[in-house]
Amino acid sequence: MRESSLSRKTGGLSPTALLVAGAFFMEFLDGTVIATALPDMAKSFGIEAVALNIGISAYLITLAVLIPASGWIADRFGARNVFSQALAIFTLASVFCGLSTTVETFVAMRILQGVGGALMVPVGRLAVLRTTPKNQLITAIATLTWPALVAPIIGPALGGFITHYANWRWIFFINVPLGIVAIALALRIIPAIREAERRPFDVPGFIATSIAMVSLVYAMEALGSRQPQLALTLSLLVIGAVALVYTLRHFKRAKWPMIRLDAMQVATFRVTMYGGSLFRASISAVPFLLPLLFQVGFGMDPFHAGLLVLAVFAGNLTIKPATTVLIRALGFKKLLLINGALNVLALLACAFLTSHTPVWLTFLLLYLGGVFRSVQFTGVSTLAFADVPAAQMSYANTLFSTATQLAVGLGITLGAIGIRLGEFVSEWLHITQVEGVSFRLAFVFIALICLVGMIDTLRLAHDAGRAVSQKAQ
Repeated sequence: MRESSLSRKTGGLSPTALLVAGAFFMEFLDGTVIATALPDMAKSFGIEAVALNIGISAYLITLAVLIPASGWIADRFGARNVFSQALAIFTLASVFCGLSTTVETFVAMRILQGVGGALMVPVGRLAVLRTTPKNQLITAIATLTWPALVAPIIGPALGGFITHYANWRWIFFINVPLGIVAIALALRIIPAIREAERRPFDVPGFIATSIAMVSLVYAMEALGSRQPQLALTLSLLVIGAVALVYTLRHFKRAKWPMIRLDAMQVATFRVTMYGGSLFRASISAVPFLLPLLFQVGFGMDPFHAGLLVLAVFAGNLTIKPATTVLIRALGFKKLLLINGALNVLALLACAFLTSHTPVWLTFLLLYLGGVFRSVQFTGVSTLAFADVPAAQMSYANTLFSTATQLAVGLGITLGAIGIRLGEFVSEWLHITQVEGVSFRLAFVFIALICLVGMIDTLRLAHDAGRAVSQKAQ
């Protein structure tokens, strides 16, 4: 009754979905907002800026380790309790991040923030999935996906603005009032759902998953650096791969695994895990590549480069109301193929930009790229849970959250690898004098990755996800 009455007040949007989306935005923003503030933060701590990258890495690695355990924690202690406490941990850690006077304290508090974020995102999504009817799932997922699209775009610009006009510490202090309001709303809105069955915690699975996630995330971070240590990176990739293979075998054989892989038998979920992960990785590279293209490749100042990148945000935002209509008119398969092709073309278009391209044309191309990116992201995320039975939702959500976290990390790595490949190809073709050529070729590489990710979509049934899309056959 409470949920339905609140839904009417919010124009039909689920209050749970709105609250969780707001929490997602706060969490995703914190993962990107400090990038432009690193030089000022480093001065406060008396170290070099590059040494503060550990603050970003510690946060990402904590997320990667704890997200797989989030499903069990939510089932055991209840979504409302876990989500509220995750918000409290995240908010408290934000205060201590802002008060930090040494890099050691800052990193420790970023790890604590990661604990809150790791529980906040998957548990919040699980609460939405379990309380949303199938025919309203598109709208709910569309609400949940915009933070992941928007935060990486506006995060660096916001961080630079706060650092320039106030102090980097306010990047963390602004979370306090937002966190307090979110906690109060969570205690009122989030349902107190939990599994009646008390399953034991999968200690071997948790340890193996942690080793795999830490090794793979750290290896991806190393691959994205300017001077990767090849021996260390390859060792981490091997350790991560071996641990991952062991983990998957363990999950199939264990009586009480941390994550059941049953949902992988569902065709729509399987497609979004394989091809969908490649898509998520490719679009995660865009916020990384665009500022580099404009600033390093074309010599723009950060302010004007940031204004252009906001065109992607505008596209993400304005298409949201039409996403549900498009899915129901075309169905998932047709939409993902048509819009996926348009998304690939939008990425390729970035390879043809120059410093002489009219501003209006650059803005239009980036705007359309944001539109296609948003529709595809929402379509893939909704299709993932369209046919998953309710009994498997918790495990499927945990698996999806883990894959998404890895894909985001992989996106930055793909962008960095694309730049290095661009440098190699431009030297081979003797076109190094072409303006921003290595960054432009990186967009070609990312577009090809996105195209490969669409192959899985061809295997979908024509009526895939019909219970959600309600498309007439």
